[in-house]
Amino acid sequence: MRTVTGHLSYCTNIHPGETWPDHFAQLQQYIPAIKSVVSPDQPFGIGLRLANTASLELSKEVNLLAFRQWLKEQDCYVFTMNGFPYGGFHHTVVKDQVHTPDWTTADRVEYTSRLFRILAALLPAGMEGGISTAPLSYKLWHDDPEAAMETATLNMLQVLGQLVRIHRAGGPVMHLDIEPEPDGLMENIQEYIDWYFAYLMPLGINYLLDQFDMSEKEAGAAIKRHIQLCYDVCHFALVYESPVFVLGKLKEYGLKVGKLQISAALKAAMPAAPTERNAVAQAFSTFNEPTYLHQVIARKSNGDFLHYPDLPQALEDVNNREVVEWRSHFHVPVFLEHYELLYSTQSDIREVLELQREQLFTQHMEVETYTWGVLPAELKLPMDQSVSREVSWVMEQLGIQKKEV
Repeated sequence: MRTVTGHLSYCTNIHPGETWPDHFAQLQQYIPAIKSVVSPDQPFGIGLRLANTASLELSKEVNLLAFRQWLKEQDCYVFTMNGFPYGGFHHTVVKDQVHTPDWTTADRVEYTSRLFRILAALLPAGMEGGISTAPLSYKLWHDDPEAAMETATLNMLQVLGQLVRIHRAGGPVMHLDIEPEPDGLMENIQEYIDWYFAYLMPLGINYLLDQFDMSEKEAGAAIKRHIQLCYDVCHFALVYESPVFVLGKLKEYGLKVGKLQISAALKAAMPAAPTERNAVAQAFSTFNEPTYLHQVIARKSNGDFLHYPDLPQALEDVNNREVVEWRSHFHVPVFLEHYELLYSTQSDIREVLELQREQLFTQHMEVETYTWGVLPAELKLPMDQSVSREVSWVMEQLGIQKKEV
């Protein structure tokens, strides 16, 4: 939905279905019910996720026309897409393979380019669009991360060129939104900024000057217009970076947020007493499931951090007395403040939405709790009710009355 604080939706990566017919069936089942609750009298925006197979199928004109007609009939529109997960995302072991294929491969380039062609065909006239994507690759795969970063950036420039061509030909402004996360080649705001100015800017300016008739200043502006940040609130909370800090760093360097992904992680203080400490660890263990990565970043009493690639490794180190807090990459419902002995990073969401209310820093907001299939049963309602509850909670934080949307 379009509001005074930007477009707001939820990411359809919560719905299973890697083929277009399967995913479309999920949209047809749930979108009308969700819209009737959160945006009954205004168009409802959709944050579309397409697996590679689904993107190939939706690229066919007959399927694209049918989807556009359905969107029109339902008074819906697509303004953003999630291009991070390429393959299976439900009912399979995902873990680190969520990064496969990474940006060092041609497959990632072709997939992302295809998504942008689809998005350009779906965007309402005059509206900008964005697609979030992986932070180049998974850090633990590379002995030489700098070489991987350079290769990935050079590949990404092909998509940058595509976006520039579309815009210069009179098409929509679209941006690729890079999503840092723990153990990605970029996992915090400084690593994103360092990559942007050490790799993307110099390589990108040379590329654009070679491909287009433009000045160096115009090339730099084009990069900032078409390559932006996907600010996943959960991910930055995991690395203990506050919204004020993240947005302040972006402002300092003149960089933009293409999309705000509204999501929450699990956290808890780790008590000194062994019995209490083990109880907290046991509470975390109820979220130790085999589908997704649940990286843990632990804060030590001296302010340093320990990184665990997944929750089992953290649970094995529960008796580390230097650790005073755990934060785990498990997307929990955004309306959840605490669960038994655990808390969520909901306060970061409240803070970032208040900043958005004060001064818009992005046009695109998307609730992204993709873990409904693996959450404890007591945290879930039927899917349409769960999603409506999350979107409604975000609207409350933004001060949006449903009659105003």
